[in-house]
Amino acid sequence: MPSPDTPPPASASGAVFAGIVHGLEAQTFLPGQRLVETELAEQFGVGRNSVREALQKLAADGIVDLNRHRGAAIRALTLADAQDVLEIAEYMTGLLSATAARRAGTSEHTPALHAALDELDGATGRQAFLAARRHFYRALLDVAANRELKRLFPAIQMHVVHACFRVPGLRELRLADYRRIGAAVLAGQAEAARQAGIGHVRRVREAIEAMAAE
Repeated sequence: MPSPDTPPPASASGAVFAGIVHGLEAQTFLPGQRLVETELAEQFGVGRNSVREALQKLAADGIVDLNRHRGAAIRALTLADAQDVLEIAEYMTGLLSATAARRAGTSEHTPALHAALDELDGATGRQAFLAARRHFYRALLDVAANRELKRLFPAIQMHVVHACFRVPGLRELRLADYRRIGAAVLAGQAEAARQAGIGHVRRVREAIEAMAAE
């Protein structure tokens, strides 16, 4: 589950924010990594004020830790931290899936969900799969058409969880679960969609806990 697609950046600080979030997924930014304002300004071609604004937003979303003396760093989660995130993600993913299922029959965004599922099936590389995954969640949020879900769902720190806990075989698990969620949503089966969403996050949690126990 994820991090849903961030909206197109409307500002320089938005470009930095989106770049760091997507960089976490792509492993170009890593948990614990220090974020130096001058380096980020050069990397993204923006001013330092824009970098500071982005870091403040990332800190507010729990992605970055800001320390007065040590500066900024990507947040590194403990297993207990990840379990807390996953507990919220389980409920929210089930709610999102069920809400989308109830509205799929009349939503103008249902074709985008079909397209996202096709994109997931056809994604061959890591970057293509990550983009398709973002499009899948964006389509679910659009179909669900719930303003509060759209506001709260992207704040769940699943991208930080996945950056901290790299589980082998997770892509295959995700793809199978996205197909289950998508099929239930498109069929208008709200309870089946809710269970599919909950089940997906539970499987991710079990995989992370098993890896941490080894």
